[in-house]
Amino acid sequence: MHSGKSIFSASLAVSGALAANSLLCPSDVPQSCHNTTAFANACCFSAPGGQILQTQFWDSNPATGPDDSWTIHGLWPENCDGTYEQFCAPEREYTNITAILAAASPCSLKYMDTFWKDQNGNDESFWEHEFNKHGTCMNTLEPTCYPGYTPGQEVVDYVKKTIQVFKTLPSYEWLKKAGIVPSETVTYTLDQIQTVLTAHHGHNVIVNCNKNKELNELWYHFNVKGSIQTGVFVPVDPVGSPSSCPKEGIKYLPKKKAGATTPAATTTAASTLSTVLTSAADSTSTANPPSISGKGHLFAASSGVSSPGFLVSGGTWYRGGGTPATFTATPAAGGSFTLTSSKGNCAVQENGSLLCASSVVAGSSFGYDGAFLTYAGSSAFYAAEVPAGNTQSTVFTKANAVTVQFTWTAA
Repeated sequence: MHSGKSIFSASLAVSGALAANSLLCPSDVPQSCHNTTAFANACCFSAPGGQILQTQFWDSNPATGPDDSWTIHGLWPENCDGTYEQFCAPEREYTNITAILAAASPCSLKYMDTFWKDQNGNDESFWEHEFNKHGTCMNTLEPTCYPGYTPGQEVVDYVKKTIQVFKTLPSYEWLKKAGIVPSETVTYTLDQIQTVLTAHHGHNVIVNCNKNKELNELWYHFNVKGSIQTGVFVPVDPVGSPSSCPKEGIKYLPKKKAGATTPAATTTAASTLSTVLTSAADSTSTANPPSISGKGHLFAASSGVSSPGFLVSGGTWYRGGGTPATFTATPAAGGSFTLTSSKGNCAVQENGSLLCASSVVAGSSFGYDGAFLTYAGSSAFYAAEVPAGNTQSTVFTKANAVTVQFTWTAA
């Protein structure tokens, strides 16, 4: 078991090592749980835990996280038949995740302090449990998959990927747009909740309740094309445990503040809820959202789009797999920042298109709302079409056929 004192005595030197050296995988890696023969490169193919779950909590009493956002439970590898392994490598369990992230990914740690909360108030213990139980069972996070491995590197990658996937699944906003909101008096049916979430995720979502019929957890299922660190997460139907919520009478309770009282009466929600879904909404931001600086990647999120991809170095949107471009955010006045890539400065052109190139003399000012990149106060970007295969789509700040957002993950 690793402890913080011995590993992070020179945290500044270590943090750079932790952020690099992930093994690059070929673009033709098969999707997990879809191979017909064993894949030779174990560091680029998730097995046996190829069914990946991003799990979310709704803690109403005691409440955790913002009132208008679900919170992170974890990222779990399950076998393709729905069984699972746990605590796979006791020698790689950690007791110092806060220290690791403070040195290697402080932006991730700040985000977790709001959106990855333990209901009993012990966040560090909760994070340790999630990595030690689930992260140690992800084969692509094993030390042999890192050239020049430094202890703690796999923890940083596990946390970053969990946050990245969570940001693409704004459950509260999806439900709210269809009229499903927390209430002390209204109840919902399982079909109402499932219909909304399935429309966005593209596949069924596991909806769990406690013994009091209170909605408290969601499980989104994925396969992975490539490694956990850099692979493409592909939404899929669940395997294994079914939803535990009843067919009707589901309570979606508001997050209870200290001293609040609960009305006694409950009613059933109207049988028809709007499931007309628009473009992906902004995820919840905090009063003091994480600042953006240094190197990172910009991953896409677009409603109804599986494997939404990322921005490449020219500032275009790409979904064909591989490795996302690395951008550098340089702080500017008023909390804004500029972006550069290997191609040059990034700026919005007169026609509203985003371009990163050596010909760009001065970069545009961008912002961050705690979840997504913003320009002129809006997190909505646009494209004429969703890119497919090896094609790339130009990104615009002016309205177009497809709405897309971009979330920052520190490199």
